[in-house]
Formats: sequence, structure tokens, C-alpha cells
Amino acid sequence: MLIGVPKEIKNHEYRVGLTPSSVREYVAAGHKVIVQAGAGEGIGAANADYERAGAGIVDTAGEVFARAGMIVKVKEPQPDEWRQLSEDQILFTYLHLAPDPDQARGLMASGCAAIAYETVTDHAGGLPLLAPMSEVAGRLALEAAGTALRAVTGGRGLLLGGVPGVPAARVVVLGGGVVGTHAARMAVGLGAEVTILDRSLPRLRQLDELFGGRVRTLFSTLQTVEDEIVGADVVIGAVLVPGASAPRLVTRAMLGSMKARAVLVDVAIDQGGCFEISHATTHADPTYEVDAVIHYCVANMPGAVPLTSSHALNNATLAFGLALAHGGLGAVEADPRLRAGLNVRQGRIVNDAVAQSLQFT
Repeated sequence: MLIGVPKEIKNHEYRVGLTPSSVREYVAAGHKVIVQAGAGEGIGAANADYERAGAGIVDTAGEVFARAGMIVKVKEPQPDEWRQLSEDQILFTYLHLAPDPDQARGLMASGCAAIAYETVTDHAGGLPLLAPMSEVAGRLALEAAGTALRAVTGGRGLLLGGVPGVPAARVVVLGGGVVGTHAARMAVGLGAEVTILDRSLPRLRQLDELFGGRVRTLFSTLQTVEDEIVGADVVIGAVLVPGASAPRLVTRAMLGSMKARAVLVDVAIDQGGCFEISHATTHADPTYEVDAVIHYCVANMPGAVPLTSSHALNNATLAFGLALAHGGLGAVEADPRLRAGLNVRQGRIVNDAVAQSLQFT
């Protein structure tokens, strides 16, 4: 199969779908790869690095979309990209369709088979292609919160870890999955006071053991969420319903009870966000303020650290991508893990959670 890698065009997105190392694996397996010139600049990979790995370099994204049987990307296709897809192509990338009906319609109109990293599963039902970026985003969430808390950026002027004699920041993490766990790791490491809320008692037990009593764990209810955000300096939104829109856990009405210039970091923004008044922001303009509460809602947080993110993502996606390159849609039919990743095929939304969120028939 001919694999195509276009340069990412989303705002401040510097990751790349395939690293030179991954290209070498595809070529060694008997496939051909074309890469748009400059696609790897964000990770320090020059065109010559891709050529040494066996790829052909093409000048434009148009050539990639016109020739490749499978397009491998990082972020969801932008309008100029989905218009170039065709019914004989496989698209393998993050999609996050639930809050994005325009993209969903665009992919449906193209006729392509679109496989979303975020809904591919493993044998245990986990999300192996979402996990590495969730790890990165969880860690970045605390860095973003620390920056937003500074007075020079409009925050409360609070140091996350405090200093001897001065209290540390109170960090509330909504969701104890991969994002929440890594956010909590960073917060604990910095010396913050950390509370994690989740609706799974087994997961709360695991977190209690993992952190050895260094975090508070609470069962998440409407009341506990409301009670905890009142005293929080930082709230990390880390909830996930695979494929579906994120539940809105913090309402506009709750903001009035929060500390002035407290910070909300909505890592769930790719799935629509878990705060009622969240809307996607960019690395160029990452925050906005509502009712004196600062909101950080960047939809491609891991794009800020593309070197780490691209390699972590490629480590996870390589085996699945090779299976698709070998077997095409036959690999999807044969492997339930890839079937779970299939979101769009022949003009239809075929993932139930995505379809229910979009209310498409």
C-alpha cells in the first residue's frame, strides 16, 4: 500500500503522523511512503531523514491526498483536507467527531473509511492509541495551570507547590483515568494539595494505593464536584466517555462560588469539554475568563511538545498502522480492536457512541 503523510495544518500543531523511524518500518514491510516536504520540521526531522528511511518527498498535501491509499495524520482533518479524501482511501488519525458535526459530515461526504485513534481498543478494552497523548496532556495540564495562576498572565499569583509557611495550591482533578492520574502525579510532585474525583470505586482504590495516601480520593457526585471546586485553585477536567461527548460536570452557575482567578483546565475539550462554558482555544490564545475564572481549553495540548508526543504516538500506532497497510479494510473486519476504531465508512457513522452523540442516523 502507498502510505501518505501530510504536514499538519491545525493551529500550532507541530506533530507528525509518521516519524522517520516508523517510515523505515513501513518500507521494510514492503510498503511505499510519501511525505509532504517539511512535515517533520516540528520534531527536527528533515526531508533528508525521511528519504534515508525510504520515503519519497512530495511538495504539496494535494499530492499526498491524490496518491495515497492510506493517510496517516495526527489531528482531525481540517476542511481543506477532508475535501481531498476519496472513497477508496483509509484515514488513520485522531478524529474526535462527537463535538464536530461539520467534520463528520465532511468525512461522510468523502466516502472514505476513517479510523480514529481515540476509539481503537486493546484486548482489555483500553484505549492504547489515546493513552500516550493522555499521558502527555495530563502532565501538560499542570504546567498550563501553573502558568495561568501567575499574576503576569492574569492569575491569582499563586505557586502550585507553595513554600514553607505558605499553603500550596489546591488542585481538584475530575476523572481518575490516564489524564487525571498523570495530572495528579505532576501536582503531587510539585507539592500541591490534590483531590481526585471518579465514579469508579475500584479505580479510586487503585489511586489510593498508587499515591500512598498523598492524594484525597472522592466518589464523584454532583454534590462532591460542587463542594470541591469551591475551594480549588485549579480544576483539571479529565473525564472521558470513549467516542462520546464529555459530560458537563461544572456548570456556569458553579463558577460564582469559585475563587476569583482560579483556573479550569479542560483536557476533555477534544470531546466537547466537561465545563459548561468551555470552548476550544489554541496555543496562540490559550485562555479566556468567564465570571472571574480563567479557562484553559487548548484542543491539541500535546502539540506543544511535538518531539515527545510524535514519538510516543508512533510507538503506539505503529503496529495498528502496519496491520491496516497489510490488510486494508480486511484488517478492520478481522480485528475487533480496529473495528472499534472505525468511525466512518461508506458515508455513514458506524461507531455507536459517536452516532449517538451526533444524533446522526
